[in-house]
Amino acid sequence: MTETRTEGPGGLDPATMRQMSGLDYLRTIFEAGAGAAIGETVGFAAARFDPGEAEFACTPGARHCNPLGTVHGGLAATLLDSAMGCAVHTRLEPGIGYTTAELKINYIRAMTPQTGEVRAVGTVVHVGRQLAVAEGRLTGADGRLYATGSTTCLVFPLPPAAVSE
Repeated sequence: MTETRTEGPGGLDPATMRQMSGLDYLRTIFEAGAGAAIGETVGFAAARFDPGEAEFACTPGARHCNPLGTVHGGLAATLLDSAMGCAVHTRLEPGIGYTTAELKINYIRAMTPQTGEVRAVGTVVHVGRQLAVAEGRLTGADGRLYATGSTTCLVFPLPPAAVSE
């Protein structure tokens, strides 16, 4: 059975979401204390949204570790994908969506549960009619670099909102 969403993050209905710029949409749900479910699942949250930039924060813990006792690389990838994708989203006009088409992560050093808070900052490099490019950096509170990333996103008109019966 397919679930039809009648409400998005922050309590916004799909029609309202399509009328907002990407930056306005992200700031609205951020101010409402809402976000994507992946943030709850993985344990990270948005920190800020500015034109062409997005930042997410996370404190890695034991639940993020691989069998070697270091933080799984998927956490860095998820944080950077979110920051870079949302940076692109901040530059999109109403009715325009995006999706990650390519993601590249360079791991610089391992994170552990003792690392403390890390922040992923995504910055837009280019937004065109069909493609957008962004880069990102994942750093610790002490300024140490843990990973970098780049993404290419497909940019497209959002389909009309589904009509629920």
